[in-house]
Amino acid sequence: MRRNAGLFVAISLLSGFGGSVMSLVAGIWLLDLTGSSSLAALAGLCVYAPVLAGPWLGGLFDRAPARPLIIAVNLTLAAVLLSLFAVRGPGETWLIFAVLCAYGLGHVVIDAGETALLPSSLSPAELGHVNGWRSSAQEGMKLVAPLAGAGLYAWHGGHVVAVLSAAVPVLVAILYARVRLTRTPADRPQQRQRGLRAGLAILFGQPVVRVTVALAAVSIAMSGFTTAAVYAIVIGVLGLPPAFLGVLAGAQGAGSILGGLIVGPLVARRGPVAIGIAGTVLFAAGCLARCLPWWPVTVAASVVAGIGLPWTLVAAVTAVQTHTPTALLGRVAATANTVMFGPIALAIPLGSASVHLGSRPSLIAAAGICLTSVVATFYRSPMRRSVTASTNGFGSQPRPTVRSQR
Repeated sequence: MRRNAGLFVAISLLSGFGGSVMSLVAGIWLLDLTGSSSLAALAGLCVYAPVLAGPWLGGLFDRAPARPLIIAVNLTLAAVLLSLFAVRGPGETWLIFAVLCAYGLGHVVIDAGETALLPSSLSPAELGHVNGWRSSAQEGMKLVAPLAGAGLYAWHGGHVVAVLSAAVPVLVAILYARVRLTRTPADRPQQRQRGLRAGLAILFGQPVVRVTVALAAVSIAMSGFTTAAVYAIVIGVLGLPPAFLGVLAGAQGAGSILGGLIVGPLVARRGPVAIGIAGTVLFAAGCLARCLPWWPVTVAASVVAGIGLPWTLVAAVTAVQTHTPTALLGRVAATANTVMFGPIALAIPLGSASVHLGSRPSLIAAAGICLTSVVATFYRSPMRRSVTASTNGFGSQPRPTVRSQR
């Protein structure tokens, strides 16, 4: 088990590094070739838009073994990234966009496959711990990879970054091949006939999964909604230079690393619903603290928000892994990713528009939406029913535990 846990953390380190490098350098490369900020901004859209196809792409893992498919997709991505050597001038910018779209599609498939593979490689008690460590690894790479990518691009252009980015999925494929499966996936043909509706039924029919995924979706969407408001707070309210945004990004990244390291034991002790609620409340508190006109509080608020966001995500992923039949796990995991990350595409432009009404109203609105979702989900969640039942007895409140329904 420890071997598999170490392999999955190493995979997250490599994937986080490669993804962060490619996302940053693609935008810089496009800006150099075209001089257009809008075209450079579309680089991120190409990477993240494929998440909307998650429910269909995730269904691949309900029809084929997860590990061979993940390895095949990684090796395909390596070959696709090497095609960037054909980019020589503005006339080949279309190739960068095509590669980014393929990169985004590939990672939607890989993310769903990894979520489906983890329960076959780790015990249920280990899932929360490993999911937290993976989150910390990915967030840590977001602090290191942009500097490395920008330095490599400045040194020798986009082609050397393409080679580095292509090497990462090859190494990841090797690590996946070394993972030892401890359980055999369930029989698939019967589940295959149930189609997409079966995956949606699990996602929305299981209370623990529905609650945690909804909380993560709200928190992640509000993180995008408040991006413009944070910019406005730094420049307009605090009167600080734009470079101070880098300090806030680092503070939030540090909070995310810390949050990922401690969330595993908390999920094991308190259950994913409780941790999803706690994470959403922490993010809401971070939004409200950012309204105060004092930069140390703004930095502290970024740390708090950075802790809260991984908690909501790890809680949701762990709930999906422990409350979904193995034969439908790929489809349900991909659908959950779409539900959690899809709304941010709408939240970011809405936040950019709402900031014209003021930065503080946007932050207060985001906090209010998060807290409202907490209240709504708490009164409909299994955790509340468990607490209510215990307090109706002798006053003791047993801790909710993660239980597999497979």
